[in-house]
Amino acid sequence: MFEDERRSVLDAALKLDRYGLIALSGGNVSWKMPTGEVLVTPSGMIYDEMTYEDILVVDMDGNVLEGERKASVDTDALLYIYRCKPEVNAVIHTHQPYATGLGLVLDEIPCNLSTMANATEGPVSVAAYGDPGSLSMGIEAVRAIGDKLAVVLKHHGVIAVGRDLRQALYSCVYLEEAAKTVAVALSTGLPMADMTQEQIDEAVAVFHRYGQKPLSEDA
Repeated sequence: MFEDERRSVLDAALKLDRYGLIALSGGNVSWKMPTGEVLVTPSGMIYDEMTYEDILVVDMDGNVLEGERKASVDTDALLYIYRCKPEVNAVIHTHQPYATGLGLVLDEIPCNLSTMANATEGPVSVAAYGDPGSLSMGIEAVRAIGDKLAVVLKHHGVIAVGRDLRQALYSCVYLEEAAKTVAVALSTGLPMADMTQEQIDEAVAVFHRYGQKPLSEDA
């Protein structure tokens, strides 16, 4: 069931490792299918030791429909996000250090870079602490994320969402790049230059036109 899609989930998880957003078995990747099933990475497995068969298929109640592994301990929180935000079809959870670090000293990561505006669609809030592996993690993420595509989980990591895996992946990767830049700016002790809301809106609009369309679409 969903062989190609499970391969795509594994590929996204390996990219998180490649871009330094997780270490060993940290974080998780999930993808909601049009038919309602959710594909989710297993608990406690190192990503580069996984095969696509290790990706589980669960229903919206968390029952395993296919797969021999134990699903991510965050599955209840992930499913809560999907239930509360039906427009979301992919959720990626990372332990990326720069965005998480800024969450220890800021209540919001400002949107001061066009790439962050592109990928997260504005400033990223820091959610109140929710216990890892519990429903509270999902509750606090939904409460804080608003209409943006990422939220920092205080003392924990990041949740990125999207209409598909690509959008969620871009969100967490470019958030980390922006967080590095913000950290450098803060280290100078000088005031940061802010983007206007108009500039943010234009950057978001540009990214909606970014990339290649399928050949079936009109040019």
